Amino acid sequence: MFAYIVRRLFLMLVTLFGISVIIFVLLRVVPGNIVDILFDAAGFVDPADKANLERELGLSQPIVIQYLHWIGGLLHGDLGYSYVSEKPALEEILPRIPITARLAGLALLFSASIGIPLGVISAVHQGSKLDYALRVVSLSGLSLPSFWLGLLVLMASVSLFGTMPIFNPNPKTWLEAITIYAVPAMAVGFRSAALTMRITRSSMLEILRQDYIRTARAKGASEASVNYHHALKNAVLPVITVIGIEAAFLIGGLIVTETVFNIPGIARFLVEALRWRDYPIVQNLVMFIAVVVVVVNFIVDMLYAAIDPRIRFGD
Repeated sequence: MFAYIVRRLFLMLVTLFGISVIIFVLLRVVPGNIVDILFDAAGFVDPADKANLERELGLSQPIVIQYLHWIGGLLHGDLGYSYVSEKPALEEILPRIPITARLAGLALLFSASIGIPLGVISAVHQGSKLDYALRVVSLSGLSLPSFWLGLLVLMASVSLFGTMPIFNPNPKTWLEAITIYAVPAMAVGFRSAALTMRITRSSMLEILRQDYIRTARAKGASEASVNYHHALKNAVLPVITVIGIEAAFLIGGLIVTETVFNIPGIARFLVEALRWRDYPIVQNLVMFIAVVVVVVNFIVDMLYAAIDPRIRFGD
């Protein structure tokens, strides 16, 4: 187990290094930088002033030197300065992380708490009217874009209550915080809930056909014990995989939702930084998302062995 963890940690470092190189190179391959955008907006380009600004921002240096400066600062906790606000990138990014984390966490909680039970119910009542109804709901969740659902929620709120949910960065109570995040979390979590439900249903149907399930029923075990103790416990591994992927996806996949609900999270901030070619912000945000994805995948692998004793990460 220890050897496996060491290998995985080494692989994580190699993966993050490769991602950092790809991020850095792709940003420079895209035509234009912040200096070009600023001078184009001004409508007048003085080559000397443009060269001076590029030199001040370090954009005139060879790309290898720029990368070494960035990665060296990153390893020492220095994320550089935003080209737009001229503030430390860390100060710009840190306040936005809890906002996106709360939204993603609530969306994930909503998807798991709704998707898993409905998936089990659908599998247990396979072929019934309830099963068909739940399958229609899950297909709807996979088909409806979250931004369209979010706009629909806002329009319904205005129509019914005469107002729309307004984001407050400093809620006074937990109830107010949950109220603020609940609507966008449900809008974005509906798709995840639908996916979780379908995976749970498929996995449960496969397990319910196994011999040991028939044996448990023959021994007189109750349906609740068979479905939740024997079947769900063995069907949960694919569900955990999906939840882990969704958790990683939600951190960087809330761009449209944060824009629709005017939430100042890291996903929306990333789009704004990309528009201005604010390299320090974009590079560090994408690296943060990459770290989250890699760490979540590692945690999911560790959960496999914790949940299923038959799984051993050995030689």
